[in-house]
Amino acid sequence: MKIWNKIAHYPNLGLVSLAYIAFIALGMPDGLLGVAWPSIRADFSIPLDALGMLLTASVAGYMTASFLNGPLISRFGVGKVLAASCALTGLGLIGYTLIPEWWMMVSLGVFAGLGAGAIDAGLNTYVASHFGEGLMQWLHASYGIGVTLGPIIMTVALTTLNSWRAGYQIVGGFQILLAAGFVLTLAMWNQKDASATGEQPKRLTDYKTPLGETVRQPKVWLSVLLFFLYVGAEVSLGTWTYSLLTEARGIAPAVAGLFAGSYWATFTLGRVVAGVYAKRMGVNLLVTVGVAGALSGSLLLAWNPFPAANLLAVGLVGFSIAPIFPAMMSGTSQRVGARFAANTIGMQMAATGLGTVIITSLVGVLARQISLEVVPLAMVVVFAALFGAYLLAAKSGANA
Repeated sequence: MKIWNKIAHYPNLGLVSLAYIAFIALGMPDGLLGVAWPSIRADFSIPLDALGMLLTASVAGYMTASFLNGPLISRFGVGKVLAASCALTGLGLIGYTLIPEWWMMVSLGVFAGLGAGAIDAGLNTYVASHFGEGLMQWLHASYGIGVTLGPIIMTVALTTLNSWRAGYQIVGGFQILLAAGFVLTLAMWNQKDASATGEQPKRLTDYKTPLGETVRQPKVWLSVLLFFLYVGAEVSLGTWTYSLLTEARGIAPAVAGLFAGSYWATFTLGRVVAGVYAKRMGVNLLVTVGVAGALSGSLLLAWNPFPAANLLAVGLVGFSIAPIFPAMMSGTSQRVGARFAANTIGMQMAATGLGTVIITSLVGVLARQISLEVVPLAMVVVFAALFGAYLLAAKSGANA
């Protein structure tokens, strides 16, 4: 009771803590799928590239929820939206473990995606509106904790319980508990919303630039392309690393699970480090150094000169890409101008969903048709394209 009274007395502490826990929970399912996929497709007797169906369904739900995030928060309040979203995600994940047919799991992916999209967009909007940039950096670092725990949870479930379903049940149950936490703190979320109704300084959203005018700007589409490529590469490597190591390179499942987890572990570490040095380095240096490191790690993974190189390569890519997404997002106005930034940010978020589906699914198709060894080669191509596109976008912004 003393802890609860302290949180109630300092609502910001309670809300920020709950937001961080929610982002940890948001990352967990993303870390589960890559390790669970070989077992899932064996259970349902489906091909390697069938993963694209599940990704498409979940991303469709994610993008829908993200698009409707503003109206939902305006009508119901952020606390209720987050509570309902966590409950929906938890029920969807647990539902994965109860159904007998693959098409049912794909259908449930829409609901899990709806919940995840609302949580992601809702918390990003809330923290951006009420707290500083520093807290936003740590918020994204907490996502890394969740996506690091996901492969570990699933590896333990597979090696000790011999069931991928147990991993999803654990994470789904955690989501349900988190939904209860949002319900119990509704009064604090409402109190914070009410305190923010006074006069606010001008923000990017105050420009009210028509979307039609924004989409006619070539520099906007170049900025959108950055997020399509980046998130496609991030999710692809996180999804296919375990299959590459176990099915193509003969690494034991338990060891491969740790290797896959190292990707997200170094990713989390990189976000923490970037949060400390972001202001000193600046957006452009963070992104260019990060992409260069990711390209080097992908080349090492493709080369694979000795077994331990897999761990080094995956860890290097994870650490290198960590600051790219937050840095590119915060640098949006520099690339496209403040007038078009708000609309561009929304388009960039939509592009992350498309990148997740298109690039990750395409890599799966190529892996099925050729070999899983195509995975690191595809990452080399995508990261090289990202490096070139970013240089063009930065130059375009400097000349604007």
